[in-house]
Amino acid sequence: MTTPTRDSNGAILAEGDTVTIIKDLKVKGSSTVLKRGTVVKNIHLTDDPAEIEGRTDKVKGLVLRTEFLKKA
Repeated sequence: MTTPTRDSNGAILAEGDTVTIIKDLKVKGSSTVLKRGTVVKNIHLTDDPAEIEGRTDKVKGLVLRTEFLKKA
């Protein structure tokens, strides 16, 4: 059985959930900064329970660590 993907508060994340970023994050390879409170809709789970894939208005194809997210 695989480990469930959990956000910073321990809530279980599922495919297609909406999450909010809880800390300003710099995007590697870009000068873009994702501000606290940015909403990431329709997430995709990865093989690693500590990471999810998502997209924002500014950046497509993001891989985010779940420790910086909370379920919206």
